[in-house]
Amino acid sequence: MVQSPLEFRHLRTLVALRDAGSLVRAAQLLNLTQSALSHQIKLLEDRYAAPLFERKSVPPQFSAAGLRLLALADTLLPQIAEAERDVARLLDGQTGQLRIAVECHTCFDWLMPAMDAFRHRWPEVELDIVSGFHADPIGLVHQNRADVAIVSELDEAEAVDYHPLFSFEIRALLAHTHPLAAKPYLVAEDFADQTLITYPVPDEMLDIVRQVLEPAGVRVARRTTELTIAMLQLVASGRGLAALPLWAVQGYLDRGYVAARPVGPQGLTGRLYAASGKNAKPYLGDFVQITRESCFLSLKGIALL
Repeated sequence: MVQSPLEFRHLRTLVALRDAGSLVRAAQLLNLTQSALSHQIKLLEDRYAAPLFERKSVPPQFSAAGLRLLALADTLLPQIAEAERDVARLLDGQTGQLRIAVECHTCFDWLMPAMDAFRHRWPEVELDIVSGFHADPIGLVHQNRADVAIVSELDEAEAVDYHPLFSFEIRALLAHTHPLAAKPYLVAEDFADQTLITYPVPDEMLDIVRQVLEPAGVRVARRTTELTIAMLQLVASGRGLAALPLWAVQGYLDRGYVAARPVGPQGLTGRLYAASGKNAKPYLGDFVQITRESCFLSLKGIALL
């Protein structure tokens, strides 16, 4: 009997290439180097003596052979994932809960779609967002009031497991008529005589303060609001500057509502992690994977950690 060269990873590669739209993004989605991904595809193409997709097209245009393998992947991969979830259910019981605590106001933009996808795969798991904003969400995990916390920093002193989610650029936002809009990027000193418009959180929870202003010894006046749109309205009216994730404001930038500039010549990067207790349920890993994949495919300009 001739052994098939097809493996589970090959099918995942083809699906990732289709969903991500390019080799570069597919490699990020699968946590592989682009050369390793290309090597996988080349082995299959050599085996079948046929190209699987057009290299120069973006998004990739699959050949007849590539489409047939994609059809196989779309049939088998969901069945494999379902079988793995069934095994987890058999080993760990049929029900459970996943209580999520967040420290960032913009998290809900991507958290709700991820929760919807998770609910579809794990309908027996009760999902809940711990009510209100929490300055110390990991504390809720320790108190058994939450099962997972979405946080922006790693603290090795905490007795939790950190699951990397994604990184993203934070841009300074300002009115189009603001004098600083003439600069290619802003530095800490540019904020010195400005009002910084933020969510109502402590200074140490703001990347712009923690990574940029505080190290430079720059202190600024702050004005706070709960809503992103209210923050942008204040910026557009010339009441101050803001610094927000690019993915959270891209729609407003596309409509020309406010201007955006990088913070520093290399830009300012934020990161998000899911923190859980040491004895987390098996379905937590699926939640993390679903979150990473859904965010990577739907949020502009993020990179998986």
